[in-house]
Amino acid sequence: MPRLYLDANATEPMRPEAIAAMAEAMALPGNPSSVHAEGRAARRILEEAREAIAARFGARGRDVVFTSGGTEANALALRGLAAGRRVLVGATEHPAVLAAAGPDAEVIPVLADGTLDLAALEAALGAGGPALVAVMAANNETGVLHPVDAIAELCRAHGALLHLDAVQMPGRLPFALGPADAMALSAHKLGGPKGVGALILRPGLDPAPILTGGGQESGRRGGTEALPAIAGFAAAIACPLPEGLAALRDAIEAGVKALAPEVVIAGFAAPRLPNTTSLILPGVAAETQVIALDLAGVAVSAGAACSSGKVRQSHVLAAMGYGAEAACAIRVSLPWNAGTDTLARFLDAWGAMRARLRGRGR
Repeated sequence: MPRLYLDANATEPMRPEAIAAMAEAMALPGNPSSVHAEGRAARRILEEAREAIAARFGARGRDVVFTSGGTEANALALRGLAAGRRVLVGATEHPAVLAAAGPDAEVIPVLADGTLDLAALEAALGAGGPALVAVMAANNETGVLHPVDAIAELCRAHGALLHLDAVQMPGRLPFALGPADAMALSAHKLGGPKGVGALILRPGLDPAPILTGGGQESGRRGGTEALPAIAGFAAAIACPLPEGLAALRDAIEAGVKALAPEVVIAGFAAPRLPNTTSLILPGVAAETQVIALDLAGVAVSAGAACSSGKVRQSHVLAAMGYGAEAACAIRVSLPWNAGTDTLARFLDAWGAMRARLRGRGR
């Protein structure tokens, strides 16, 4: 039986449209910065992709900066826009954001449901000078959606810039730059290729580059653009949102609770991504669960896929107040091509795993 892949928040399966677009771009020999006919053909694909991605998020093409992925896009925003500003980050941010923000960043707590504590944010904004606020639109581990409009309103009231890590949003929910000043994207989270992302900026905002070179990307990011990957990125962006993921997620949660009433669903009370659930099985270590399910042919994770294959206690769940239970959570994130047998196969595997491991405290 084929394996059941339920780790879309780590990376989505490639969209066929993205693969086709990449193959077409790979056949071009030209460098987008060259002025001859081959270079102009490559430039045309690059700029068409830029305009398509910009239009998808309500931005202008000139305000899209292509990067090597979400990590670089976040770093460009946080390091390129932070001059003269305090940096404020949410407690449940992705490690890429926390690392780019640096040790002097002020951490804003979250409420028990995983959403940003707006009162704490307002107090922090009012306590000092100009700020740069960095929060994720949707949490990669729990799927919890932050109240972006309310956060943006507080930022405007205090003259702060707002950067959104929106890596998990596209391909799952309608989303645009809206009131934010900058927004990071990653192609492989929405069915495009790994190794390409983008930073989208509001008009007039120009971050200092962190990677200099030949003046590509209007001088904001040096290096020859990864044309095939960018073409695949644009093709994936154009694909319709998948249907039925929220209903499937809800059915998985109901099925798990029926099998094991002791299970806790992190962030259940908050608005969440339709494809994501964080299941805490008290007394059973996340690593043990992940390995047991993997051996049963089911791929899930214990959180962010950013620690070189290591399984660590979730800082996200710890920030939400789960204590020791934070080490007992797995993330199930449904891909765009989830099959009709997903529910039955997952519940069979998870139920067998729970019956085998219950009470062992592993």
